[in-house]
Amino acid sequence: MSAASTTIAADFVRAPLPAHARPLVEVINAGRTFDVSPPWLNRVIQRQPRVVLRAVDDVSFTIARGETLGLVGESGCGKSTIARLLVGLYAPTSGSILFDGEPVSHFAKSRAMRRRAQMIFQDPYASLNPRWRVGRIIAEPLKLHGAAVVDGHANDADNGVRQASGGLASDARIDARVDARVDALLMQVGLSAADKVKYPHQFSGGQRQRISIARALATQPDFLVCDEPTSALDVSVQAQVLNLMKNLQRDLGLTYLFISHNLAVVRYIADRVGVMYLGRLVELAPRSALFARPLHPYTRMLLEAIPDLEKTGTSRVAVAGEVPNPLAPPSGCAFHPRCPFANARCKTERPEMKAHGVAWVACHGIEEGRIRDGAGDGAGDGARDDARTDAGTDANANTVLQETS
Repeated sequence: MSAASTTIAADFVRAPLPAHARPLVEVINAGRTFDVSPPWLNRVIQRQPRVVLRAVDDVSFTIARGETLGLVGESGCGKSTIARLLVGLYAPTSGSILFDGEPVSHFAKSRAMRRRAQMIFQDPYASLNPRWRVGRIIAEPLKLHGAAVVDGHANDADNGVRQASGGLASDARIDARVDARVDALLMQVGLSAADKVKYPHQFSGGQRQRISIARALATQPDFLVCDEPTSALDVSVQAQVLNLMKNLQRDLGLTYLFISHNLAVVRYIADRVGVMYLGRLVELAPRSALFARPLHPYTRMLLEAIPDLEKTGTSRVAVAGEVPNPLAPPSGCAFHPRCPFANARCKTERPEMKAHGVAWVACHGIEEGRIRDGAGDGAGDGARDDARTDAGTDANANTVLQETS
């Protein structure tokens, strides 16, 4: 990567945050590739080259403490890969990812650091052990991370529940504290303490997701990566889970990366929204600005696809074409085969993220002024969005979700 590109990325990472806000998460030119080549013998016999999939390509952003960053895009664009990079399940093959100033690679070495970042998965049933009772599922991270989180006030210097015990009597006291903490976590997410003796299959989808949230909260984390936590739920249950997450964020000071296909969900819960396409971030803006004045042509196509009764009879730009093969991405701007504004430059030169008002966008058309900004395309949506989110009631969540279901 050139020095100029690195400078642009460094400025971009810091620019979207207020000057006084120290970022909790910093992603700088992060990339992740996977070797998807056929077996060695097949390649030798059939004379096939090695095949590399670039799942995440030169992505940069920050997340401030207490903020929710929404990440949207079509399937296969790299959202879930970024989620796994942020919690240390994958290591970046290029660039760097910092959590509170420390590389996420330290997660493997420091249990105290690892407890501060947890993940909520898309399918609550698949992420819960069906052979364990709920109480044991939630107690597992408590026993792993030590006496401090059992008591409900995490202390990075205090680790090891069993190591701190002084015999059977001490073990019994610790088990009682674990049970009390499990009861408190279940009640915190709107379940009953009596539910800890049940198995996951005895709960509904929304209740299972609440159990997943309780397990994630067990270690007293600062940062939660939410990988489509509501996509498997119906609309009314989605609203309940979203309001629960907003209340927990307010009460506990949590920071979220919220990944979703549902733009209505992101509009309700996110403070800023990033739009991904084929492994790259193409637009990043405050929520109200993105929904009122979308800049990138891909963002506009996504927003045009949202059903809206108020736009009945108006012309819409259909999402044209299919996502290109990620094993052979297009040259230049990856979106140019589907973009109605593409020109010769778009086909040869890859755009960099650059500031445009309060947003950052990677688009030659916006940079050159060939594409006017999205003012008027959905200006009413931004104001309507702010009013709903500021109200923060269950009814508002239901309204936001039902309008797009």
